[in-house]
Amino acid sequence: MNWISLTDEQQIETIKEQSRRQPAIIFKHSTRCAISAMAKSRLEREQAPEGAAFYYLDLIKYRNISNRIATDFHVHHESPQVLLIKNGECTYEESHNGISMDDIAAQIS
Repeated sequence: MNWISLTDEQQIETIKEQSRRQPAIIFKHSTRCAISAMAKSRLEREQAPEGAAFYYLDLIKYRNISNRIATDFHVHHESPQVLLIKNGECTYEESHNGISMDDIAAQIS
Protein backbone atom coordinates (compact mmCIF):
# COMPACT_ATOMS: atom_id res chain seq x y z
CA MET A 1 0.00 0.00 0.00
CA ASN A 2 1.38 3.36 -1.01
CA TRP A 3 -0.33 5.74 1.39
CA ILE A 4 -0.25 9.47 0.65
CA SER A 5 -0.10 11.27 3.99
CA LEU A 6 -2.87 13.79 4.48
CA THR A 7 -1.29 16.49 6.63
CA ASP A 8 -2.62 19.81 5.30
CA GLU A 9 -6.16 21.08 4.81
CA GLN A 10 -5.25 22.36 1.34
CA GLN A 11 -4.83 18.73 0.25
CA ILE A 12 -8.60 18.33 0.52
CA GLU A 13 -9.01 20.73 -2.41
CA THR A 14 -6.36 18.77 -4.31
CA ILE A 15 -8.23 15.53 -3.60
CA LYS A 16 -11.50 17.02 -4.85
CA GLU A 17 -9.86 18.16 -8.08
CA GLN A 18 -7.88 14.92 -8.53
CA SER A 19 -11.04 12.85 -8.00
CA ARG A 20 -12.45 14.21 -11.25
CA ARG A 21 -9.77 12.17 -13.07
CA GLN A 22 -9.02 9.38 -10.60
CA PRO A 23 -10.87 8.02 -7.55
CA ALA A 24 -9.41 9.04 -4.19
CA ILE A 25 -9.78 7.07 -0.99
CA ILE A 26 -9.32 8.70 2.40
CA PHE A 27 -8.64 6.41 5.35
CA LYS A 28 -9.18 8.18 8.67
CA HIS A 29 -7.14 6.36 11.30
CA SER A 30 -7.04 6.73 15.05
CA THR A 31 -3.61 5.76 16.32
CA ARG A 32 -5.19 5.08 19.73
CA CYS A 33 -7.81 2.58 18.60
CA ALA A 34 -7.36 -1.19 18.19
CA ILE A 35 -10.27 -1.44 15.74
CA SER A 36 -8.67 1.25 13.60
CA ALA A 37 -5.34 -0.59 13.67
CA MET A 38 -7.11 -3.79 12.60
CA ALA A 39 -8.90 -2.03 9.72
CA LYS A 40 -5.64 -0.46 8.53
CA SER A 41 -3.87 -3.80 8.68
CA ARG A 42 -6.67 -5.48 6.70
CA LEU A 43 -6.41 -2.84 3.97
CA GLU A 44 -2.64 -3.15 3.81
CA ARG A 45 -2.79 -6.94 3.38
CA GLU A 46 -5.00 -6.67 0.30
CA GLN A 47 -4.19 -5.57 -3.23
CA ALA A 48 -5.26 -1.96 -3.75
CA PRO A 49 -7.22 -1.29 -6.94
CA GLU A 50 -5.11 0.28 -9.66
CA GLY A 51 -5.83 3.81 -10.70
CA ALA A 52 -6.92 5.05 -7.27
CA ALA A 53 -5.03 7.29 -4.83
CA PHE A 54 -5.06 6.22 -1.18
CA TYR A 55 -4.74 8.94 1.45
CA TYR A 56 -3.95 8.25 5.11
CA LEU A 57 -5.07 10.65 7.83
CA ASP A 58 -3.82 10.39 11.42
CA LEU A 59 -6.91 11.97 12.87
CA ILE A 60 -5.44 12.31 16.36
CA LYS A 61 -2.62 14.48 15.03
CA TYR A 62 -4.71 16.26 12.41
CA ARG A 63 -8.15 16.57 13.97
CA ASN A 64 -8.75 19.84 12.11
CA ILE A 65 -8.40 18.01 8.79
CA SER A 66 -10.77 15.27 9.96
CA ASN A 67 -13.34 17.90 10.90
CA ARG A 68 -12.97 19.60 7.52
CA ILE A 69 -13.44 16.28 5.72
CA ALA A 70 -16.69 15.69 7.61
CA THR A 71 -17.93 19.17 6.69
CA ASP A 72 -16.78 19.25 3.08
CA PHE A 73 -18.01 15.76 2.19
CA HIS A 74 -21.17 15.82 4.35
CA VAL A 75 -20.34 12.71 6.36
CA HIS A 76 -20.62 11.98 10.04
CA HIS A 77 -17.18 11.61 11.66
CA GLU A 78 -16.26 8.03 12.52
CA SER A 79 -13.01 6.30 13.36
CA PRO A 80 -11.79 4.34 11.58
CA GLN A 81 -13.51 5.51 8.44
CA VAL A 82 -12.93 5.18 4.72
CA LEU A 83 -14.34 7.59 2.13
CA LEU A 84 -14.36 7.21 -1.63
CA ILE A 85 -14.20 10.55 -3.43
CA LYS A 86 -15.30 10.74 -7.08
CA ASN A 87 -15.96 13.91 -9.05
CA GLY A 88 -15.33 16.02 -5.95
CA GLU A 89 -17.93 14.24 -3.79
CA CYS A 90 -18.01 11.38 -1.32
CA THR A 91 -19.81 8.55 -3.11
CA TYR A 92 -19.18 5.84 -0.50
CA GLU A 93 -18.20 5.72 3.15
CA GLU A 94 -17.78 2.92 5.63
CA SER A 95 -16.45 2.58 9.14
CA HIS A 96 -15.16 0.14 11.71
CA ASN A 97 -15.41 -3.55 10.78
CA GLY A 98 -17.28 -2.71 7.58
CA ILE A 99 -14.08 -1.45 5.95
CA SER A 100 -12.80 -3.84 3.28
CA MET A 101 -10.69 -3.52 0.16
CA ASP A 102 -13.16 -5.69 -1.79
CA ASP A 103 -15.97 -3.24 -1.06
CA ILE A 104 -13.77 -0.28 -1.96
CA ALA A 105 -12.80 -1.94 -5.25
CA ALA A 106 -16.45 -2.72 -6.05
CA GLN A 107 -17.44 0.91 -5.42
CA ILE A 108 -14.63 2.20 -7.63
CA SER A 109 -15.67 0.09 -10.63
